[in-house]
Amino acid sequence: MARIFLQNVDLEFRVDALKHDTFRSAFVRFLGRKTSRTIKTLQSISLRIESGERVGLIGHNGAGKTTLLKVIAGIYPPQRGVVLTEGHVCPLFEVVTGFEWDASGWENIRTRALLLGMSPREIDRRIESIGEFSNLGEFLDIPVRHYSQGMHLRLAFATSAAVDPEILLLDEVMAAGDVSFMESARRRMNTLMERASIVVFATHSLDMLPRFCERTILLRHGSIVADGPTEDVVKLYTEAASEAPGAFAENAAAPVQA
Repeated sequence: MARIFLQNVDLEFRVDALKHDTFRSAFVRFLGRKTSRTIKTLQSISLRIESGERVGLIGHNGAGKTTLLKVIAGIYPPQRGVVLTEGHVCPLFEVVTGFEWDASGWENIRTRALLLGMSPREIDRRIESIGEFSNLGEFLDIPVRHYSQGMHLRLAFATSAAVDPEILLLDEVMAAGDVSFMESARRRMNTLMERASIVVFATHSLDMLPRFCERTILLRHGSIVADGPTEDVVKLYTEAASEAPGAFAENAAAPVQA
């Protein structure tokens, strides 16, 4: 049975931050010293998602939706807390990262499919259909460094969408080229969502969310502020945004000076 469990999860990033607009910062720079700050991106996240659930993630830009998906996928290990996932995870977001630029399209399909958990035998069986779905034709024979951004996205999406996941993590439905390919991508996405045991879907499309997710989590500055039936949480979000436009402003949480 697929399952996702997070308890008291905190995630933060420490970055160098040297400002040059004061005498003090200029003096610090002269001495060769650097200050740093800690940006808290997730704070005290606790949630449980069981097999059969379709869960939406909403919130302003910078609320922590994609970051939370990356923690669930194991891409970002938290500083504190517990993260447990049971089942094969397919992260279908930021699909254009991780290309081997000097390798051909076919070689990148194999590499990406291996990273997504497909066996070499399964790749051999599916690689032709993946190439056909990408609709890249002879371009699959050349290094991907010569591809356009749209071609990169086609190749990555076609490979990722060939996986049969138990846990499907989605970050918005991205444009993937021309109209015909976008329609094929939407159909494939719908099929994946139907087959997966668990779907976690981060989106800004509040109108389409109720069609896919019975439950929705609202994030604000890296914290969960609501978790419940999709219609109720969406209503809370839209009402709060209309009554107090600054309540869900698109700014990051205040950094803590180290």
